[in-house]
Amino acid sequence: MNMLQRVEHWGDTHHPKWLSVVRILLGVFLMYIGVMFVQNRDALIAVINDNPTLAALSVILAHYVVFAHTVGGLFIAMGLLTRFSALVNIPVLLGAVFFVHSATGLFNMYPMMGLSLLVLFLLIFFLIEGSGPISVDDYMRRHPEKRRNKQYADF
Repeated sequence: MNMLQRVEHWGDTHHPKWLSVVRILLGVFLMYIGVMFVQNRDALIAVINDNPTLAALSVILAHYVVFAHTVGGLFIAMGLLTRFSALVNIPVLLGAVFFVHSATGLFNMYPMMGLSLLVLFLLIFFLIEGSGPISVDDYMRRHPEKRRNKQYADF
C-alpha cells in the first residue's frame, strides 16, 4: 500500500459526519465566489489593459478560476471527486493568498487574508480527508453493482 492509498484509507475511516456539512458549505461558498468572479470582470479587463502581452494569460487564468470555483465547488458540495476538486482549487487560493494585495485587483474576491487562508486550509484538509460518509463518492463506493449494471445497459 503506497502513501497515497494509506492517506486515502485513513481519511475514509476517520471522517465524522459533521465535516460533511463543512464540506458542503465550502463547496457552496466556492460556487458563489466563482459567480462573483464572473460578475466582476472589470478587474480582469484592468489587467489586460495594463499589460496587453499578458492578455491571453489573463483570459486563461480567469477561465480557470471560474471553472475551478464553480464546477469544483459543485463537486465538493456533492462529494463527487472531492480530492481532485480540492486539488484543482488550491492553486487559485495560493494565488489569492500571494496576490491578494496586488495593484491590479484581480483577486478582490478574497479581500481578507484570513478568509483566503481559511479556504486554503479547508481545501488542503479535504484533499487529505476526502469526501466522507455523506457524499456521492461514498454512495458509489458502497453500491458498485449499480454502476456496473448501468454500464452494461448502455450496450
